[in-house]
Formats: sequence, structure tokens, C-alpha cells
Amino acid sequence: MKTWMTWLCACVLALAVWPAAAGTYSQTRYPIVLVHGLLGFDKLGPVEYFYGIPSALRSDGAKVYVVQVAAANSTEVRGEQLLTQVKQILAATGASKVNLMGHSHGGPTSRYVASVRPDLVASVTSIGGVNKGSAVADVLLGVAPPGSLSNTVLVSVTNGLATVINFLSGGSGLTQNALAAAKSLSTAGSAKFNAAYPEGLPTTACGEGAYSARGVAYYSWSGAKPYTNLFDIADPALALTSLAFAGARNDGLVGTCSSHLGRVIRDNYAMNHLDEVNQTIGLVNLFETNPVTIFRQQANRLKNAGL
Repeated sequence: MKTWMTWLCACVLALAVWPAAAGTYSQTRYPIVLVHGLLGFDKLGPVEYFYGIPSALRSDGAKVYVVQVAAANSTEVRGEQLLTQVKQILAATGASKVNLMGHSHGGPTSRYVASVRPDLVASVTSIGGVNKGSAVADVLLGVAPPGSLSNTVLVSVTNGLATVINFLSGGSGLTQNALAAAKSLSTAGSAKFNAAYPEGLPTTACGEGAYSARGVAYYSWSGAKPYTNLFDIADPALALTSLAFAGARNDGLVGTCSSHLGRVIRDNYAMNHLDEVNQTIGLVNLFETNPVTIFRQQANRLKNAGL
């Protein structure tokens, strides 16, 4: 009887403690700010850009904010828009810093803020970030060079799409400039940006960068499999754009080496560029770690680092 009662008390104690422990797994010291990429948004109706990720992080104790910057514009313009929102988040929460997590163009956008205001940023996590440019942007600029009729048409269509996306997601006042976005995401444009804002960048072609610079911690991860789910209507397009990389590893829009920043957690997840943020609406590779889990793990990593 004594043994049974001891076992019962232990079970009751475990049940009392477990929910609190589980609810703090992602409880970082500083708020997490999620930053979308090109043609991105915070939320379109019921569809989140970071699909299911904010709620998962919040359920584990994190304070999470999803910002909206221009769907298409230069890194610097998007960066200034992000900086304004970071200041608003800090004012609202009373926190002294934020943890920035940026996907795709959101990676260098976050890096801009960390470089110009490192005092406001605890960490930058780049997810499939275009840190050294994208061959897809290079091809687009080559096929439709600035000033050409094809470029004018492409830019007009993209600007229109970006404006509609921003309007539907509540950011109609944000300026759009598709040509500036393409230049920022090109190899040449990224090199120019990196010369001004080099923190966390690898000094070798495909290595790791400094884990910490000017008090900001840097991390990155990315996928390397353009086609992952037969039911995802975006996968064929990503398989097509992956041809721009001429056989080099990529996620469909960003080369593996270009995605590296700071501490490289992993660069070969069996994910494509949209899988990295659990799109399209959760249709990801069933045989790979779920992207929501990877975001939770990163939050826990930041928590354990005191960030």
C-alpha cells in the first residue's frame, strides 16, 4: 500500500508540474519577431505566412510578433520599415531587445536592423535567407534587364501583386518597388549590401559566420530539396526555378551557401523555400522534421542562451 501511495503521489506531482514545464519551452527572454520575405505578408484571411508557427511558439511561452513590411522593395527600405515596428514592439512590451527571425528576404531585412541598431536586437535567425544573393534574381534581371519592355511589364505586374497583397493583409500604406527588390536579391546587389552590413556573414564561400557580432547572436538554417510534396501546387514552380542554380544545392529560390549566416544549425533539411515556413498551408515533406518543430527548437536554443 505504501509503495502504491508513493507512486500515486509521484504521478499527481508530475501532472501538476508538467504543464508549466511544457509551457515554457519557447519562453525566450526577449520577444520573437517574425519577418516575411518577398511578396510576403503577416496574414491573408485565415492563412498566415508563418503558417501555424506563432501559435505554436506562444503556446510554449514565447511572446511573438508578426510584422509586415513591403512585399517588394529594397532591403534598406524594408529594413527601415522593420526598425519602426521593432521600436513600437519594444515600447509596447517594455523589453529592451527583440529576437528577429527572418525568412527569405526577411533574413537580410533583419540583418539591416541588427547592423544599424544592434542595441535593440538580441539575435538574428535567418531561415532560407538570401544572404549572398539568388541565382533566380540574377536570371530574372538577365532575361528582363532594367529599361527593357519585358522588365517594365514584369515590374508593373509584380508591383501590382505586391500592392494587392499588402492591401489585403492590412499594409496598404507600404511602398512597393519590385525592381529594387530584384536588385537587392541579386548576387551583385547582395554583395553591395554585405559590404555595408557584414555582421554574421561567412568569410569563406560556404562556411559559417561569426556566432556573435556587436552583441547580436547570429543563426541560420535552410532546406535543400525543391520538390517535396505532390499535393503542394507551389512545388512544380520551385522545381523549375531550382534549375537556375545549375546543379548547386538549393531550396528552389536560394542556394545553400547563400543561406549561411552565423551559426549554421543545418542547411540540408529536405524542405523547399516555402516548406521552411510551413507553407503551403502545412503541405510539407512528411518525411522531414516539421518546420513548426524547428522554430520551437530555435526558440528553445535562444532561451537556453539567455536570449
